[in-house]
Amino acid sequence: MKILVDECCPSAVAFALRSDGHDVEYVAEDAPSTPDKSVLSRALADERIIVTEDRDFCELVFLNKLPTYGIILVRINQAKRQEKIQRVREVFAHHSAELPHAMITLTLTNIRVRSLKHE
Repeated sequence: MKILVDECCPSAVAFALRSDGHDVEYVAEDAPSTPDKSVLSRALADERIIVTEDRDFCELVFLNKLPTYGIILVRINQAKRQEKIQRVREVFAHHSAELPHAMITLTLTNIRVRSLKHE
């Protein structure tokens, strides 16, 4: 799967997804300090799922009605890096069919999938 990991996510998330065989671009490596709107546009143009911890993407998609290919919003404490990586991997392993055109909110105990097809 094609993924764009936002720079607010730890590099370990990007590296783990790459090691799983995904096509991963990491904003912190190739375009640091890119505005969120530009990250959203880039991901849409390349049909990449955004992995982020930044709630501003919710505002861009739901309030500003900007289009997206799909977003995983990770809401897990920074101190729990290994759990975060494992939970992100679980989303790609078990929810890949739902990922395009969806907003997935991920916590340690819940995976919430919201379709964006009619947004």
